[in-house]
Amino acid sequence: MCHSFARSRPLTLGVELELQLVSLRDFDLTRAATDLLDGLKNDGRHGDVKLEITESMIEINTRPRADVTAIAQDLNALRGLLVLQCARNNVATCGGGTHPFHRWPERRISPGERFAFLSDRYGYLSKQFTVFGQHIHIGVASGNDAIWLTHALNTFVPYFIALSASSPYLDATDTGFQSSRLTAISAFPLSGQAPDIQDWDDFVRHLELLKACGVAQSIKDIYWDVRPKPEYGTVEVRVCDTPLDVDRATEMAAFAQCLASYLLINRPTLTPALQAVVARYNKFQASRYGFNARLADPVNRRALVLGETLDDLLEALKPHAHDLGCSLQIECLKKVLREGASDADWLRKKLTEYSSLPELVRLSTERFTQASSYTSSASRQ
Repeated sequence: MCHSFARSRPLTLGVELELQLVSLRDFDLTRAATDLLDGLKNDGRHGDVKLEITESMIEINTRPRADVTAIAQDLNALRGLLVLQCARNNVATCGGGTHPFHRWPERRISPGERFAFLSDRYGYLSKQFTVFGQHIHIGVASGNDAIWLTHALNTFVPYFIALSASSPYLDATDTGFQSSRLTAISAFPLSGQAPDIQDWDDFVRHLELLKACGVAQSIKDIYWDVRPKPEYGTVEVRVCDTPLDVDRATEMAAFAQCLASYLLINRPTLTPALQAVVARYNKFQASRYGFNARLADPVNRRALVLGETLDDLLEALKPHAHDLGCSLQIECLKKVLREGASDADWLRKKLTEYSSLPELVRLSTERFTQASSYTSSASRQ
């Protein structure tokens, strides 16, 4: 267990994207990750490309960056590298939180000691875990700040879900959800909201308890919606679907950075135990209804419409976005909210037009090939 917290520069960013690997023949998921990595030449300047739990997944990770322009540059470079390598291997890659029609029993666990351990521990859940998310790391100065920010961000989990939702289809069916991906994660025993831990020392004691009981070997075994990542000196937001393009991924990183800045400066009163009462309900509402979700506010004992409160929040984040150089990204999210134009909505619209799930995946691969519009310094405000 890690007892120390690696200090990092506050509000630095890192992004992980889990991506789909699909066959060009039928656009079903295909077993290609190991072959891709074997031939990939990556100099590491923009981050890493890594295996994930099954061979139909691949993960790209940016380097730690101070602003979203650098994040966009990393994501765009890794996207281009991966698209090129996929073409050489006669496969394609795309975003989206779930593949619309794959069969999970056909998946194969990736090679590696960690993946073998997960497969042994979780059985069929490991293959069902072939879902695709964006994880966002936010730098903090200390372990105590990490615990505080973990609790502070937990209140806003539904907003991350609604803004990133891109998984309406599962098992060749429209689930009726904006994000069906999170149902696969909720099956794991250490998923959900972090418990009401007071500070870093309390967090260490909590991990030691889990280890002593055989529940967890390390922080990697904990799938909280938001969790501290001590070896990086960050807090990690883990509830986002993988977007359909790197621009939306950049916008989600900007949202996380601005929200963390807002929270750390204003230091609102936190009520983790009270929020835990409604956390699962609010996640369900956001996953099911997106911007139309009705969220429970346990502090004021009322229900709120997610889209209305999100609009107010994005307005409040504008000064932070200006200072952090990401006003364009926050304005784009406001447009997404105003027009009801989430990635889930895009997928449903395209399926209505083309009436074919394989064609929908093909269109998603085309969208992922698009270069980022945020890679030049001109995008900074």
